[in-house]
Amino acid sequence: MSRVQLALNVADLDEAIAFYSKLFDTAPAKVRDGYANFAVADPPLKLVLLQNADDAGSINHLGVEVADIGEVDAAQSRLATAGLASLDERGTTCCYAKQDKFWVQGAPSGERWEIYTVLADSATFRSPEEADQCCDQTAECC
Repeated sequence: MSRVQLALNVADLDEAIAFYSKLFDTAPAKVRDGYANFAVADPPLKLVLLQNADDAGSINHLGVEVADIGEVDAAQSRLATAGLASLDERGTTCCYAKQDKFWVQGAPSGERWEIYTVLADSATFRSPEEADQCCDQTAECC
């Protein structure tokens, strides 16, 4: 199962949760400090809300969530064959989840796309070891 991910910056997380719960007729799958995500069945969508008042109303990043690491690897190989570079982040902790993923490089307008699978839940937004590098390399995660 694959689904598109849309990560949005929002000014007020509680207000955004209330709005998107009504819009998609579903409750959030995960709510943490400054963060929420929805696993919307119809249409298949992973909606991520990141509290960020300075950039509220803008796209934080885009992605495709896939079922397992085999699908991550297959997508990365397919995109490499098509001439698109990628930045690996395997075994990373981001968005309250342990993930294997890569970031697609070279989108025409600079938008960032990640292809990822969730390996496990995490109690932290990112691991302490990754806190500094995350914001430097993939601000979308922050």
